[in-house]
Amino acid sequence: MKQILVTGGLGFIGSHTVVALQEKGYEVVIIDNLSNSSIEVLDGIEHITGVRPIFEELDLRDKEKVEAFFSTYASVEGVIHFAASKAVGESVQNPLLYYENNLAALVYILKELAKKGSANFIFSSSCTVYGQPDTLPITESAPVKKAESPYGNTKQVGEEIIKDTCNIAAGLKAIALRYFNPIGAHDSAEIGELPLGVPQNLVPFITQTAAGLRKELSVFGDDYPTEDGTCVRDYIHVVDLAKAHVIALERLLEDKNEGNYEIFNLGTGTGSSVLEVIQSFEKVSGEKLNYKIAPRRAGDVIAVYADTTKANNVLGWKSELTLDDAMASAWKWEKKVRGL
Repeated sequence: MKQILVTGGLGFIGSHTVVALQEKGYEVVIIDNLSNSSIEVLDGIEHITGVRPIFEELDLRDKEKVEAFFSTYASVEGVIHFAASKAVGESVQNPLLYYENNLAALVYILKELAKKGSANFIFSSSCTVYGQPDTLPITESAPVKKAESPYGNTKQVGEEIIKDTCNIAAGLKAIALRYFNPIGAHDSAEIGELPLGVPQNLVPFITQTAAGLRKELSVFGDDYPTEDGTCVRDYIHVVDLAKAHVIALERLLEDKNEGNYEIFNLGTGTGSSVLEVIQSFEKVSGEKLNYKIAPRRAGDVIAVYADTTKANNVLGWKSELTLDDAMASAWKWEKKVRGL
């Protein structure tokens, strides 16, 4: 049984990926500092899979503790690296936190992997690296533009750090997965997205509004050059996203990669507007959502969605779950969390 490290494995995407790994028979070790997650997520993972993953509470900014971890867990064959701060607004207010948390931790992990004769690394990246796209859908060959925020910059620089390390570290292979907009929850409602404080993302704000935690949802702008005037995004179900991580990891473990550093977009290939997401939620939940049209928000891109051809044909992965599936699972999770 191969041992895989998942950093940030108690977070939203990390926990779903741990489930997907354990369902494929991998032994999972989680590192998480619990700064934006809950220890109770371990229970949810165990309820779904019947296996409680190994857990190490660790801050990856502590270089000596990272070194000690890899000394203890020398049999780790692959690393999926989620652990990072991810709020765009917060990164603007506190850029040094983001550069330390997102880049120092990455450097310390890669230093340890570079010492091994063979190592496989999956990086949690983002479509934010593309900025305001010139053409749609976005392919992996689209230009990486100047970042709009320190958060986005950490993803761009992180990819460069990994690529440079792969060029000089014999045996290190890596794949950067550029996500579009992950939403939804595990169908069991044992794990899901649970943001601390006011949600930064659309779907948890929708479900919290429907649950009565928020007075109303603001739709920022209805005068964009889109079909209904609201911004368009590529919303991918988190369970599909988790499965893509396992497929990418197995590509490296089985030496199927075409180079020691590869990049794949992960999305559905279809854009959905803010109003379409709201309509989907109302349809699957039977709830009428309280929302209002508000002025445009600075920095919002008009439309972003993926060209998934490379992920489909080269990686051998395709999204399967629909927007309605995602909204139904997100609402099921919200109701469980709130005791509704």
